[in-house]
Amino acid sequence: MPEKPTDERDDFVPNPCAEPQGGENKEEEKPDDFNESGSVITCHKDKIIHCLTIIGQVEGHYLLPRDSKTTKYEHIIPLLVSIEEDPRIDGLLILLNTVGGDVEAGLAIAEVISGMKKPTVSIVLGGGHSIGIPLAVSAKKSFIAKSASMTVHPVRTTGLTLGVPQTFEYFQRMQDRITTFVVEHSDVTRERYMQLVLNTGELVMDVGTILDGERAVSEGLIDRVGTVSDAIEALYEMTT
Repeated sequence: MPEKPTDERDDFVPNPCAEPQGGENKEEEKPDDFNESGSVITCHKDKIIHCLTIIGQVEGHYLLPRDSKTTKYEHIIPLLVSIEEDPRIDGLLILLNTVGGDVEAGLAIAEVISGMKKPTVSIVLGGGHSIGIPLAVSAKKSFIAKSASMTVHPVRTTGLTLGVPQTFEYFQRMQDRITTFVVEHSDVTRERYMQLVLNTGELVMDVGTILDGERAVSEGLIDRVGTVSDAIEALYEMTT
């Protein structure tokens, strides 16, 4: 007998809406995907969304201490690619509660999200600080909880630096990359964003601005104040 043709979608993630086949009642062992990637697939009626969490510090090229909550970009970027290429995934929901982290790793993740053709919605819960701002605005629609906050500040570094003009020029170029991305993916102007970044009258030990949920919306960084339910509803509307 001829071999049964294989489904070209067999290599993609399982469809959580699919009915169990064969009428078997025994539970199959499944990998703990949530613990591995901080994500989960859920469905409503005929729509399937992938929920991704970005929490703690965004880890870059160097490992952070074991007791730190981290989001590893080498895990997130391939996952985003698989979500974009899986025909059964209808949209992506991004839950953010991050203190920031590595600039280049954060921008890399944000660039992948912003370039996705599938509907994407982000919501800031707790905090979306520092490099968490480009991550929040990278989605096609962004939300922030009323109790959440976002800290806008200049690029910072720790450790040994050389006190030469080239060092400060490098920091300026890195800040320009962040500013350009945020301005292109939100409604804030470059001039206003830099005013928030260089504000000296708010943070006692630093330069910058802390924005609560409503102010983040009024400044044009985030689209709406809302809850997770609001973000999910908006994502389902975008998938129809």
